[in-house]
Amino acid sequence: MKSNLPIAAVLSELTQTLRDHGRAVLQAPPGAGKTTVVPLAMLEAKVTTGRIVMLEPRRLAARSAAERMAETLGEPVGQTVGYRIRGEAKVSKATKIEVVTEGILTRMLQSDPELPGIGAVIFDEFHERSLNADLGLALCLEVAEALRDDLLLLVMSATLDAGPVGALMAAALITSQGRAYPVDIRWLDAPLSARARRLDALVDLVVQAERDTRQSGGGLLVFLPGEGEIRRAEKALAARLPQHCSLHPLFGALPFAKQRAAIQPAKSGRKVVLATAIAETSLTIQDVRVVIDMGLARRARFDPGSGMSRLVTERVTRAESTQRTGRAGRVAEGICYRLWTKGEEGALAAFPPAEIEAADLTGLALELAQWGAAPGDLPFLTPPPVGALSEAVELLKMLGALDHVGHITKHGRALAQLPLHPRLAHMLHHAGPQAAMLAALLADRDPLRGAPSDLTLRLEALRDPDRFARERPFQADRGAIERIRAEAKRLQSRTRTSADRMSWAAMAALAYPDRIAQRRKGADARFVLSGGKGAMLENGDPLAATPFLVALDTDGNPRESRIRLATRIDLAEIHDLFGDHIAWVNACSWSKRERRVLSRTQERLGAIVLDDRIWKDVPADQVAVAMLDGVRDLGLRLDGAAARLARRVELVRAEGHDLPDFTTDGLLARLEAWLLPMLTGVRSGEDWKRFDLLPALRASLSWEQTQLIDRAAPGSFVTPLGRKVPIDYGDGGPEISVRLQEMFGVTQHPTSGGVALKVTLLSPARRPIQITRDLPGFWVGSYEDVRKDMRAQYPKHPWPDDPTQADPTLRAKPRK
Repeated sequence: MKSNLPIAAVLSELTQTLRDHGRAVLQAPPGAGKTTVVPLAMLEAKVTTGRIVMLEPRRLAARSAAERMAETLGEPVGQTVGYRIRGEAKVSKATKIEVVTEGILTRMLQSDPELPGIGAVIFDEFHERSLNADLGLALCLEVAEALRDDLLLLVMSATLDAGPVGALMAAALITSQGRAYPVDIRWLDAPLSARARRLDALVDLVVQAERDTRQSGGGLLVFLPGEGEIRRAEKALAARLPQHCSLHPLFGALPFAKQRAAIQPAKSGRKVVLATAIAETSLTIQDVRVVIDMGLARRARFDPGSGMSRLVTERVTRAESTQRTGRAGRVAEGICYRLWTKGEEGALAAFPPAEIEAADLTGLALELAQWGAAPGDLPFLTPPPVGALSEAVELLKMLGALDHVGHITKHGRALAQLPLHPRLAHMLHHAGPQAAMLAALLADRDPLRGAPSDLTLRLEALRDPDRFARERPFQADRGAIERIRAEAKRLQSRTRTSADRMSWAAMAALAYPDRIAQRRKGADARFVLSGGKGAMLENGDPLAATPFLVALDTDGNPRESRIRLATRIDLAEIHDLFGDHIAWVNACSWSKRERRVLSRTQERLGAIVLDDRIWKDVPADQVAVAMLDGVRDLGLRLDGAAARLARRVELVRAEGHDLPDFTTDGLLARLEAWLLPMLTGVRSGEDWKRFDLLPALRASLSWEQTQLIDRAAPGSFVTPLGRKVPIDYGDGGPEISVRLQEMFGVTQHPTSGGVALKVTLLSPARRPIQITRDLPGFWVGSYEDVRKDMRAQYPKHPWPDDPTQADPTLRAKPRK
């Protein structure tokens, strides 16, 4: 087909490659025309007799691409070119090119893997690496390998590192150079200070950019991370921009009419579009000459440790900033203002992570189970992380979607047919049409931003928005309200299950069985979730004192999540819903707060305790096992004889002998082996304080090991009087403390294991008077001075002229 767009230069090569090899990777920058020209060129070249299906990552992009191609053909949408997105389809028997959102391809494949009537699948904007696109490509590659060797596959991308995907597909790489006008990039002169509000700085920059570029004309495109920032910036700019400027928000949840207004040329004045990443690549926003980039992107991150996803705001990558900059050079020379310095650019990552690396994988795990394949069986460009996938499988088992070995159940197949997260599909399947409103609400963003956590407030706003606006002080997002109500009607029409009337809390608990929350003891509103994690509410929240909640939305903090949306639930409802999962268990555990072992028999649902009683006659061995945690909490007290033995063992072990590790860390690591058998009767901090470690340490050594230690590092020195004096093996070497008179007659310095002992000689009052490592030298040297001092202080004790010839004694002189 004829086209003056840059992509025209490679169309012949592309269509021939698809004819000859059936696969290709097309790399073309934004504005090259790949989205709206390539499918029509493939149709005109008759590379396939089947329908051409093209995937788009967003509904607005799918509709816009279909409308543009239909306009090129001079036809209405739904004839040669049609589209299918969630809740809407414009296709007919005449449709040859069908633009769909990515999840729809997965449903096609699961319904019939042979894809009857489809001759080619195009993955557009693959650089965004959405989870559905990665899954769709993996499934298509397997289908082409096993069932449809005639199925053509084309991956199109703007910034993707195309080498890996080309290798995965064994496909040729075709590059279009594109056509873009020069863009003047302007950075900040200095980094924003730590105290500066980034959004305020952006607003200032937009006002300045509009004033500086007023003469050149053209629209302004401002990139922000999310709807909240867009709304706040819109409010601030409305008061500061001149009247000739019209503000247009653009984000995924915006109604189509308002999205369309943002991408169409301004009828008069100057258009300022405040957009999320939706405007980076897959949409053409006409007449943009200036881009202002806040430098932030919002991504969903899944934490396997908490089992929860949270949205995080991160710095853009270099690939994303390049895409955004290019938007200023589509129709003429442009300018891009970046809210960071040129020096900060080097710290940006090269590409954003693939969604499969960071997202909740519950839906993926269900799709894989329905397909009947393990993740390793499919050709994924990026394999799903093991931890996140394991968490997803466990949740699906909890919902009954998978059996105990991970195979999909009849219930799981029913859930896979519903266009919802498996949690919400499970709720809708069991509760029927009455749950449609709640499912639609939980699948969308909160329509009452900043309101307390109570779910009933949102339901009030959905039932009667006008009355809610009059009677409640919270501002509702009317667009979100209408969108949720429309989706609820659609879900009702797809749900034929009938069920007994259920409360909102009971329905919510069906979707979130792992987030039944029980309030902990204490003044603060802290909760433990049935799945084992911790969560909290603001103390002033109306639900803060509620004994049991269902936590429907949290911020996903892995340590202790903040609950953003919840509903109270009664204990009776918990029993009715989860009776099969509630069990009485005996629990014997160490309490850090009470510093003792607590033995209870508890009625539990997961980690929450519904009833709690004293466990009488608890076996002693279970108390001992629990007390080990107490020992780890309280720590080991290695002092006195126990410390001396530990030092002796370590001294001999350091010489290369095979002995157990008697350091504190080593002993703590082996508590079960040496301490557990000796802990009978110990169950509190006070008991532990009185516990003698020495017998347990001795018992952990064999007879041979004990003999070795006694030879190499004896535990005591035997004085001439036959008294055993403990040898202390400290950092300064082995040493003893002994009364001076007890060493009379000793003419060789005492040793231990061949090492001279440090001898501290004591007065009759057991005070140190001399330290020596050479006792014979002391007798002939400084003893005389010591003798003079000691005779004056202790005249009743013997102080012979020649101590080497005197008898050792501990007695004073006999009375005359």
